[in-house]
Amino acid sequence: MQERTDSNLLGKETSPYLLQHKDNPVHWRAWGQEALAEARATGKPILLSVGYAACHWCHVMAHESFEDEATAAVMNDLFVNIKVDREERPDVDAIYMGALHELGEQGGWPLTMFLTSDAEPFWGGTYFPKDERYGRPAFVRVLNEVARIYRDEQDKVRQNADQLKARLKPQRRSGDAAPPPVSMLADLALRLVQAVDPVNGGIRGAPKFPQAQFFQFLWRAGLRFGLPNPREAVDLTLTHIAQGGIYDHLGGGFSRYSVDEKWLVPHFEKMLYDNALLVEMLTEAWRESKSPLYAQRIEETIGWLLREMTVEDGGFAASLDADSEGAEGKFYVWSLAEIQEALGAADASVFAEIYDVTGDGNFEGHNILNRLGAIALRDAETEARLAETRNTLFAQRAQRVRPGFDDKVLADWNGLMIAALANAADAFVRIDWLEAAERAFDFVSTRMTVNGRLLHAYRAGEAKAPATASDYANMSKAALALASVTGKRSYIERARQWAHVLDKHYWASDPVAGDLGGYYFTADDTSDLIVRPFSGQDEATPNANGVMVSNLAALTLWTGEERYRDRAEAILRGFAGAMTANVLAHAGLLAASLDLVAPAYIVLIVPEGGDAQSLRRALSDVSLPGAVVQEIRAGESLPESSPAHGKTAIDCKPTAYVCIGPQCSLPVTELAALIDTVKAARRLTGGS
Repeated sequence: MQERTDSNLLGKETSPYLLQHKDNPVHWRAWGQEALAEARATGKPILLSVGYAACHWCHVMAHESFEDEATAAVMNDLFVNIKVDREERPDVDAIYMGALHELGEQGGWPLTMFLTSDAEPFWGGTYFPKDERYGRPAFVRVLNEVARIYRDEQDKVRQNADQLKARLKPQRRSGDAAPPPVSMLADLALRLVQAVDPVNGGIRGAPKFPQAQFFQFLWRAGLRFGLPNPREAVDLTLTHIAQGGIYDHLGGGFSRYSVDEKWLVPHFEKMLYDNALLVEMLTEAWRESKSPLYAQRIEETIGWLLREMTVEDGGFAASLDADSEGAEGKFYVWSLAEIQEALGAADASVFAEIYDVTGDGNFEGHNILNRLGAIALRDAETEARLAETRNTLFAQRAQRVRPGFDDKVLADWNGLMIAALANAADAFVRIDWLEAAERAFDFVSTRMTVNGRLLHAYRAGEAKAPATASDYANMSKAALALASVTGKRSYIERARQWAHVLDKHYWASDPVAGDLGGYYFTADDTSDLIVRPFSGQDEATPNANGVMVSNLAALTLWTGEERYRDRAEAILRGFAGAMTANVLAHAGLLAASLDLVAPAYIVLIVPEGGDAQSLRRALSDVSLPGAVVQEIRAGESLPESSPAHGKTAIDCKPTAYVCIGPQCSLPVTELAALIDTVKAARRLTGGS
């Protein structure tokens, strides 16, 4: 057997997470053909450790075990040790997290999986402590026992590996299941509302995640079927998130989730995708309610994005860590004495009352700033005073040791934020936000594209890691959002190019199982994986298949080409059975099905010398998620398949036609009438 080079090889990587481990005494390798070849050559099992830069328990396990010479010596002797940044290689993470779930484990990070020398999983877990505690065995004990079983019980290892690999492979779904009909979507929304915490918002219980796809479905169904309860559930949730400790009241931006049921105590890391999805939801809710709280949170969060999360040339960075100075949340929490010293007695008294600051603290002797006890905004004078005190505390906080910063640019997360930023720019008439969205789009389209194919991650001048279906789906969503806001046809062409790549390299057509109806997560030429993940389930981010159903519906409207609609229908048919079996996990596909059942299309006919700005402004007062807004000027025409084909301007005025499905409204030239027309047109029959 070939001997390994005894060294840690992560120093040549660009991922901040991998670089955190470059000085470990563990002989880490990054995932790839070289590391896999080494495992095959030595015959040793693989210890696969997956995490990400902002992960608190990843840091704990690193400090306890990976930095420990004695533990590292056992790892190096018994295993080929491979470290993966789950954000850089989400495909690898998806496979082995799926394997852990098949073993009956809940999952989480750090993910610790044991693989054969051919990278087949046979056992695993998450965090293992250095010493036995939390009901978990000591890590070195686990290492020795796994190595013994691999050496002495090969039949057991082979049986586990074969069963897990078989379960990970996509299976052809049986029957002629149809996607939920319109009437069922309305009923599902009413049923799912019952899962919402009626006091605090969010799904009942703890921990609480924003669950963006779930609440987007409730919002869309509430609008489309005239159901007040789903919309109220979304507003309740957004308000508590916006006023909870999960929100950074000084610097803007939302943490990943709350460990309690009241949104008070966050896991303090800030992820780009969460903030993108929440900005998107807040913008749609603001269009209907004009809530000053929502407007403030959108502006502050985008302010944080542009101030702290934008890298050179405009791409958006991945995350901010939970930890600083070795402690989770230390950067964000306050004592009452610190507040009093910074603000003075009078202002500190007002601030402490509203932001839940006490001498004993609300979190392990410290205070997490929140307004859960003072959710309603105060009068203008008090809010202005509070803004001044927040600015003072923000400046004071800036002197602290900052959390770690993962500045890699991920195509899929950038796509989500670009789309959210474009829509917010349109709603609030913020040219600077639109310019930032276009810069980020250009960054991904140029820096992260080689030979017409996207790459997933970029850092330190290097684009790397094969693109996933989510990279193409989310960047296509961004392109379509920018097209609706700017009217630039170049964005439509880019979305069409990416749809072609998805069809060519990701469509799930298996030689044995046949056409599965949907997109694989990975391309057909991603060569270092044992299986190609295939699922319609949402995770923390939207599933690519759901995103693409909406994208394809929009491309049908933009181009008049029915092949896009056909592909979207095939996706819904392919996942129909899975959607019925597990509704909550497929909320993204449920929401997208509304775009396909009744695609929303607003055509603005602009006569020569006119503009559609006033009509566009009126659309800021009504929510119609996923709507295609297209301007048609003198000399331009729509394809014959378009529901608005042949429509003209009335009395030489800019004129709007609101089309839901194949039906278009009468022409509208007055602003108030346009809002009323959209609200009437978006309502589908079939609700209860």
